Amino acid sequence: MIADLPKSVEIREVGPRDGLQNETTIPVAERIALIDALSATGLTAIEAASFVHPKAIPPMAGSAEVMKGITRVPGVRYRALVPNERGALDALECDADELEVVMSISETHNRKNINMTPDESVQQIIELTALAHREGTPVEAILSTAFGCAYEGDISPLKVARYARRVFDEGGVDGLSFGDTSGMATPRVVIELLDALEEAGIDVSRIGLHFHNTRNTGLANILVAMQRGVSRFDAAIGGLGGCPYSPGATGNVATEDVVHMVEDLGATTGIELESLIRCGQLAEELVGRQLPAQVLRSGPRTRTVDA
Repeated sequence: MIADLPKSVEIREVGPRDGLQNETTIPVAERIALIDALSATGLTAIEAASFVHPKAIPPMAGSAEVMKGITRVPGVRYRALVPNERGALDALECDADELEVVMSISETHNRKNINMTPDESVQQIIELTALAHREGTPVEAILSTAFGCAYEGDISPLKVARYARRVFDEGGVDGLSFGDTSGMATPRVVIELLDALEEAGIDVSRIGLHFHNTRNTGLANILVAMQRGVSRFDAAIGGLGGCPYSPGATGNVATEDVVHMVEDLGATTGIELESLIRCGQLAEELVGRQLPAQVLRSGPRTRTVDA
């Protein structure tokens, strides 16, 4: 048994937002059905919607209808990504339990994604956090391209740590998450970032990490992060996802695969894997193709095959 791993791990489901934003538009009723199915698996946090302008990300059109149409399960937090004040107001109107605000460390990616410099994004995060806090709603800042950028290449871990301290200290956010937007993270890069964050006085046991599986290192990245005390990870059902503003970034780590590995290592997630696999099958039906999750194909390691 690998020593010094967290006893429990929170897996936050991002398929309904980060996963589906790269797909052809899925009808609102089907997005609601997927979220409701995920709500019954034991997940405690689901990224349900993104309140962006539909011209920017057409598959996220109808997010208000999605948030108002889901059947909310006690103990599940339904999260919404907001790019600006209008999006934040709309998400709060729909009773989002938590808001996600995002910025990229890479200036090129940040301009392509939200048409701002990183410093301008910090100021916007300050304003959006104050707005949400007036309504009693917590905010998490997601720092994208934290492990590298398809446009700019390597991103300095020290630069990531400096921006993390700024959005935490100046912005007053309630949580921090770091995104592998371009799928460039490897175990070495993960360790270097965690070292930089700890040197900046950030408790890595309280952060979240968001890995893509572009180069098939997603699970290895999670394992080394767990060894350093990280216990919160994003994942997408079936391995849905990518980033429309980052060339070559394929899907997120698959929720089924992450839960299977984490629990095999002895950490609890509270998630029922067979129910999750059925959600993966539903996701495949919605997008009309086979998804890359391996456990979705094979089932758990201990599953028996009928003779």
